[in-house]
Amino acid sequence: MERMKELVALLNKYAYEYYVLDNPTVSDKEYDVLYDELALLEKQTGVVLPDSPTLKVGGDPIKKFVEHKHINRLYSLDKCKTFDELIEWDDKLKKLFGGKIEYTLEYKLDGLTLCLTYENGNLAVASTRGNGTVGEDVTEQVKTIKSVPLSIPYKGLVEVQGEGIMRVSALNAYNKGAKEPLKNARNGVAGAIRNLDPKVTASRNLDVIFYNVNFTDEEILTQQKMIEFLQENRFKTEKLLVTSDINSIIEEIKGVNRDKLDFVIDGMVIKVNDIAVREVLGYTDKFPRWAIAYKFEAEETTTKLTDVIWQVGRTGKITPIACLEPVELCGAIVKRATLNNFGDIQRKGVKIGSRVFIRRSNDVIPEVLGVAEALGGKAVEQPTVCPACGSRLSENGANLFCTNEYGCKPQIRQKLVHFCEKDCMDIEGLSEKTIDLLYDKIGLNSFEGLYALKSSDFVGIEGFKDKKISNLITAIDKSKNADLAHFINALGIPNVGKKLASDLAKRYGSIVELMHATEDDLMQNPDMGPVTAECITDYFAKHYRTIESLINIGINPHYQGANEGGIFSGQKVVLTGTLANYKRSEAASIIEKSGGEVQSSVTAATTIVIAGENAGSKLDKARKNGIKIMDENEFIALINA
Repeated sequence: MERMKELVALLNKYAYEYYVLDNPTVSDKEYDVLYDELALLEKQTGVVLPDSPTLKVGGDPIKKFVEHKHINRLYSLDKCKTFDELIEWDDKLKKLFGGKIEYTLEYKLDGLTLCLTYENGNLAVASTRGNGTVGEDVTEQVKTIKSVPLSIPYKGLVEVQGEGIMRVSALNAYNKGAKEPLKNARNGVAGAIRNLDPKVTASRNLDVIFYNVNFTDEEILTQQKMIEFLQENRFKTEKLLVTSDINSIIEEIKGVNRDKLDFVIDGMVIKVNDIAVREVLGYTDKFPRWAIAYKFEAEETTTKLTDVIWQVGRTGKITPIACLEPVELCGAIVKRATLNNFGDIQRKGVKIGSRVFIRRSNDVIPEVLGVAEALGGKAVEQPTVCPACGSRLSENGANLFCTNEYGCKPQIRQKLVHFCEKDCMDIEGLSEKTIDLLYDKIGLNSFEGLYALKSSDFVGIEGFKDKKISNLITAIDKSKNADLAHFINALGIPNVGKKLASDLAKRYGSIVELMHATEDDLMQNPDMGPVTAECITDYFAKHYRTIESLINIGINPHYQGANEGGIFSGQKVVLTGTLANYKRSEAASIIEKSGGEVQSSVTAATTIVIAGENAGSKLDKARKNGIKIMDENEFIALINA
């Protein structure tokens, strides 16, 4: 559990630097090694921490670009790093499906994911992946990429997904004349796409390799046909292997020679070929079950450990971090590495001044594996007080914790930052720096204190003018209307993430009912283990007054489920074409709240097809099968009746 908390803190730090600040300090490979370790521990324990990156898809878009919402969600991929794990995945899918499965094998390109939308045959929007639902509009930058078609033969609405890359040859050519050479190809493409000046993008000579049709009215039956569709519409693709033999895939992976490629890959992607089989297999909260990425092995090196510092996490846990002599590993300069706890330091014999082995744990911050050369060195001392606030420490298992929950700035900062996140109370505008300043100025240290903030509290804080202060106060007040699932997630209950928060909201209906739930009752939830149930009851026992205070402030959300007696009750509905008055997601939400189920494709079970402009094959299929068809005006009239 303590190792999991360490991993979550590190992964979230580096995800924030990569996705929000656009200033990555570690490689993707480092991140993936740590991510895989966390995912394995979660699988072994049955516990998912509330702020675990496995609950998320990626990160939020940066603010200097206009946001763009994808038609369909872009999922990340589950990962494996051994062939045994790949064989286990194959066996699992065959059991789930109940028969033989055909797969495709593709390169896992190491660049920047792009999503392009075409309307009436013309490029309408190009965006980054962002958090999987909302990305950044980078249309003008992508237009400079020579391999990206500005128009295509297909005239229907289509959303295609590809990887923006900087080829190795392009990187070498660029660096020959560059005043500031690029460190690696991935940073080269990310910096170019996320640059406000399209001329910078053009100077990098980028490329895009396409591999997915994320939305179209055209019926595509297989991944192989999807690639053919992309090729027919002038999108650049890479080779595709199709086979039902997992051993053939393994042999193909073994034969990959990355040094001979003109682009960087960090693994291979295996997908179920048949789209109908994919629909049967479905999705987890984060990944499609029908695809997996095989990741190549991480790299190791040695460097000198110059110091050990202790950091305070959101739960008060004190974590040791190794400071290193800078060393290049997998294209990034490594300066820090993780040490699990004081016991881990002693077990590995690590001392300040010794030369240590470091491994890039899934492309995030490296882990110190052990000592390469002792070189004498100074022993690392276990802290006796919190390095941030000087309070006494308590020992829980292998780890140390600061007990000063409401007076330790790092704890307070991280709790409030989590509380304000989009998947929680969705309060935009409160940064870590501002929370620190408010802590110093007025003693802000709790959720209740957040709702007591007044305009005068921000006077004198750099960057806060009248309009910004007013917007923030409004955002705080608006957050009182958050739904129950978001509120539960915002509390930061150990081991309760977004999905479990949603399940708890549906089961208990109100925060008061959840507060009074016993461990035995909580464990009736099929995804609930005894550790998580105990965490929930312990949290409410300790923070009962906090919840009461928030209720008194006006935050008392109740679960709003689907209306079983609604106008779409019992209906299975397909949306196709472009609606003039609603985004597809808005229309889908209306249907679901009215008791209906939204389907992605027309099947024998479909009862209604709502057709907007430029509706394609789904409309034709509905007509052929005698399914009720409704236009947008009829839809509006029905929901307003």
